[in-house]
Formats: sequence, structure tokens, C-alpha cells
Amino acid sequence: MPAADAHLARRLDAIAAARAAGTITEHSATTMRDWLVEPRYAEFAGELAALIDAGSWRELDDAYWTVIPFGTGGRRGKMFPVGSNAINDRTIGESAQGLADYVTSVLPAGQTPTCAIAHDTRHRSEHFAKLCTEILLANGFTVFFLRGVRSTPELSFAVRHTNASCGIMVTASHNPPSDNAVKVYWAGGVQVLPPHDKGIIDRVMKVETVRREPFEEGVASGRVKFVEQEVDPAFVAAVLEQSAPGPRGISILYSPLHGVGATAVVPVLEGAGFDRLRVFGPHEAPDGDFPNVPGHVANPEVPAVLEAVIAEARERGDDLVLASDPDCDRLGAAAPLARAPGSAWNTLTGNQLGVLLSAQAIAGRKARGQARPGDYVVTTLVTSGLVRRVAEAHGLAVDDTQLVGFKWICSAIDRHGPETFVFGTEESHGYLAGTHVRDKDAAVAALLMAEQTAALAAAGRTPHELLDDLYCTHGCHQERTVNVMLPGASGMDRMKEIMATLRAKPPTACGGLDVVRTRDQATLTTWTPGGTPEPYEGVKSDLVIFDLAGLPGAGTRPGGRFPALGNAVAARPSGTEPKIKFYLFTAAEPCAAAELPAVKAALTKRLDAIEADLRALVGV
Repeated sequence: MPAADAHLARRLDAIAAARAAGTITEHSATTMRDWLVEPRYAEFAGELAALIDAGSWRELDDAYWTVIPFGTGGRRGKMFPVGSNAINDRTIGESAQGLADYVTSVLPAGQTPTCAIAHDTRHRSEHFAKLCTEILLANGFTVFFLRGVRSTPELSFAVRHTNASCGIMVTASHNPPSDNAVKVYWAGGVQVLPPHDKGIIDRVMKVETVRREPFEEGVASGRVKFVEQEVDPAFVAAVLEQSAPGPRGISILYSPLHGVGATAVVPVLEGAGFDRLRVFGPHEAPDGDFPNVPGHVANPEVPAVLEAVIAEARERGDDLVLASDPDCDRLGAAAPLARAPGSAWNTLTGNQLGVLLSAQAIAGRKARGQARPGDYVVTTLVTSGLVRRVAEAHGLAVDDTQLVGFKWICSAIDRHGPETFVFGTEESHGYLAGTHVRDKDAAVAALLMAEQTAALAAAGRTPHELLDDLYCTHGCHQERTVNVMLPGASGMDRMKEIMATLRAKPPTACGGLDVVRTRDQATLTTWTPGGTPEPYEGVKSDLVIFDLAGLPGAGTRPGGRFPALGNAVAARPSGTEPKIKFYLFTAAEPCAAAELPAVKAALTKRLDAIEADLRALVGV
């Protein structure tokens, strides 16, 4: 027997022995055999063989026990050189090849497909961006490539600016350093929506051969076009169209959290006239390890991420802290509670920022003389009801029926009409003003926050004090998210069981408040206790909302179906891990300023009670 055949036989025997011992799953065993023997995996066989010889069965089982899903926005996961359940050249290659196959299948005959591509600061991001380019070249594409690191919203802008057929952003957003991903965009710069999402997924899952053409050959032939010198200033100029006149005399400390934000937030704020802008030194260097961030997870949704930035801001007397996640589509912020020297600071939640920024976007539109009848704001089913109350008080329409995920907000922009779109927001720190992109954008959010803070500072006030004013005028709203992890092999089954129980036997009360209505987004039906389910219009999703008694809500959603969120609980399971995310909402009627501290305390107590009841309900 030739030596190569003997080595192969020995490794196949080792796989069989590991499976017999229960060290690896059946899927792992079968897929590893395929990667050793099938020609389409030949370039990975040597790396896999070395890992088998080293007995790295735990790592291999993690890498092969399933096929990493290509979701409705792309593919994301832990990087590992081989494996069907990891981010590597094969799984990224399948993603790009499947996208190419689908795009060419739906374009008119004779039309050259095009794609805009960018990447962030993560490990191997540039490599994966060039890999995707090589695959698209081999499939007849022209590629608009942004050299150097760029933000996700700039990629969305580039798709629109170049009139590309699609776009690819290589980023894993605020995931741990071990991860990477591709986000896929359709023409118009929005992440893929139905029916294209399902069409792409189907093609990705059927990929056999990944074709490639060398990157440098594409450059030499002119089919790889470097567009950053054209796109960068155009993007900044487009963001600055959302600027409003007003004071600029504040000091801002900004953290890019080792990501790409210096390419977007910094030129935008400087272009708007904020000349007292400083980048937080420990987070300034682009670095995929996120070395100076707590836990190495650069997520501005987590208050601890901003603690060191706030400490420096307090020491130096800054007025505002801003931070964007590594691909610069989410924004976090913190500010002093009062203008008095030595004041305490607090971070702002995603919902609180959404309320403040919606107010600023509305004010800025009026200041620019652009307000018009039919102006509207878009938000999601699980974003604070205070956004609607503020917008309606200014005479704007509100669509708060969108699913979780900013692409649904962006699809609503094109459906309702971009000419009257004012602002979009979701609770997970995603914001958009303007129509230069079809994605959330930390740069434009930073611009709005800076302009609002500067105007408040000129009047001797802070964003927290404005938020309190809004609470007093429109009703205090407090929110909380609770992530319930369900570990172990039975975790996914337990998650499905809990969701089924919530639908079949919804709670009658939560936190001392009666459940007055249940809404099941999966079936698009709603019912009151003892009532008959009635249908409503929308997009199906695995989400259940329980409206609680205590606040009637202001206005109704389009079609007159539901009030704005007041007291409510929403349950949404993860599609990829055994986890249920509960969104908790509480609200009170408008009150006098002197009453607000007591109202806040009462709502916090109510949130505690709701959370306790939920945990008892699901047994965690």
C-alpha cells in the first residue's frame, strides 16, 4: 500500500475510533471523512490530518459537529482553519460562491454583476475580503474594493454610491476576537431581505466547487476597482447633511474600541465643527484582540466597556463620551448627570439614546427647514414606547411594527418613502438619520448626540436632564433586557418547550400586573384573556408579546391595532443558541419633576418583580 494511502487509512481509523468512544459526534465523523477524501476539500486535508494526528478531538468536534448556518444576513462564528462549523476559507468561500451563483441567476441577461467589498480590523478580515473578491472575479463580477479598514455603514453607502448589485462586509461586529463573519447586502445597501435571503441561503448550501481568480489579476485587468478615495469623502459629506446649526463648544472623548470608528466618526465630528474632540488612547489602535476592553468584547451596549473612558473624561472635564463598536454601526454614550463640577456620570441605554436621538433628529430636520407633512420615525416591536410618544408630540407618524434587526427598519424606509424618513432606532444601540445608507450608522448617531449635547451645555444642561424632562412630559419609561441561557445538550429543546408553553398557556399576570393582551408574531394572531384569537398583518417571527395593564398607551400603530408599548414583556428565542431574550417594559403617566425620582424607583421595583416572575415561570 502506498504511504499516502496508509496514512489516510490510519486517520480514517482514528476518526472511527473517536466516534466509537463517543469523543466526537456522528456528523463530525462523517464530515471529517469527507474533508479528508473528497477533492473539493483537498486544500484543507493536510491541516485536518495534522489535527487528527495530534488528537485534537475536542477542537475538531467543535469545528465539525454541524454546518455553520448562513443566516438571513450572512455567516458568523469562531475562526478555525478547518471545519464545517467554523469561519475559514472554505465556509467563507461557500458563502461568496453561493452569493455569486444567486446574483447571476437573477440579473438580466448580459448585465455584468458588481459587488462592493470592505472589511474591519479583525484578524483575517482583509484576507477574507480578498478571498471573496477572488471568488466573485471568477464568477464574472466587477468588484468595488475599499482598501484599509472601513465601517459597515460606509460599505452600505458604497453599495448605493457605486450602484452595485450586492455588497460584502467582513466583520463580526462586537463578537469576541475569536470570531469573524460576512454580512451580505443587496442592491440599495440593505442587508438581504426576502425573497433574496432564502435564495442566497439555498445556493450557499448547495455549493460544491469554489472558483477563484487571483486578486492581482483582477486589479491588473481593471475588474477590481479601488474606490476608497472616491467613497470616503462622499460618505462623510452625506452624513454631514444631517448636521444642524448650533453650538459646538463641548469637549468630546471618543473611543473606537480598537475598531474602524476613526475612519467615520472622527471626520464627521471634525467636519461638523467639533474641534475639541479627543480619541481615547488605550482604545485607539486598530486591533482585533481588543486588548484594553473588559473581557475583550468591544460592545458599547455593555456599561463596563465605557468605565475607563468615563474615568478619563471626568478627570479632564469632558462633556460627553462616545464609543462605537468595532465595525462602527452601533453607538454607546455617557454624560454627566449635571453640569456642576464633580457631577457623577451615567451611561445611556440603547432605548434612552433612541429617545434622545429621535428628538434631536426631529429638531435638526426642522432647523434645516426640511420638515414636511408625512414625516415619520421607524422603530421595532421591542423598542421603548417613549420614542413614539415623543415623535407623535411633534406631529410625526410612527411605524413601530418592525422585527428585531435593523434591515427591517431600512426596508420600511423604502416602503414608506425615503423623502419623509426622519429617524430609525432599535434598542440594541442602532440608529439612523438620513437616507445615505440602509443600515444603522454610529457616525450619524455620534453627530446627533454631539450637537444635542452642545446645545444643552450652552443652556447649562445635560442629556440626562433632557431625558428627565421627556419622562415628565410624556411619561417615564424604563426598560430592561434579560438573557436566559439554557445550557447543556437539551438546551435547545428546553428553549422550544418554554416558547411553546408561553404560547399555549400565557401568564395571566406578571410583576403584579394583569396580562391584558397576547400577541404572537409567529402566527400573527392576538387575543385577550378568554377571547378568540384574531389575525393581524405583519412579518412572521418567533416573538411573543404580553401587554400588561397599567398604562393605556398613546396613539395606535398603523391600522389602529395596538397602543404604544407601556407595560409589557416580549420573549424572543435565539435561532442559533439555547437562549431566550426577554424584553421588559414599564411606564408611568406624565408627572411633575419633583415626583420623578419616586416614579423611577417604583418602575425599577416593578421591573424587578416582572423579572422575578419570569425567572420563576421558566425555572431559572
